Amino acid sequence: MSKLIAIGSDHAGFKLKEYLKKYLESISYEVKDFGTNSENSVDYPDFVHPVARMVENKEIEKGIVICGTGNGVAMTANKHKSVRCALCWNKEIAKFARLHNDANMIALPARFISKCKAKKITKVFLETEFEGGRHINRIEKIAKNI
Repeated sequence: MSKLIAIGSDHAGFKLKEYLKKYLESISYEVKDFGTNSENSVDYPDFVHPVARMVENKEIEKGIVICGTGNGVAMTANKHKSVRCALCWNKEIAKFARLHNDANMIALPARFISKCKAKKITKVFLETEFEGGRHINRIEKIAKNI
């Protein structure tokens, strides 16, 4: 398992991003932070695309993106081929995002979860392995053009 992870947020997710960076570093992850670097208003795609590109290009295995609701960052990340970014607001959702969907990114809703809950979600996301089996065919269908 790679101990490199990328993270990015907008202004609403800045404080949570900083908190999670410290947590990740405390468990021996090297964190590539794509910003933002303050609570000044910014556009989240500017910080999500670089994280998603690293996952898409297989430079890293997993990424974390954060905004107020998690929706905008998830939608942006999922525009990238081979990115499966799951909006996670509790650890059970994170668990099944990994088990059944092989999520390689999570989107966190900073305005709706506590720092403690975000840490638990992140821990589950990092520790849960993809179940494979019957889920492989479904995941392969995600990337197909319709």
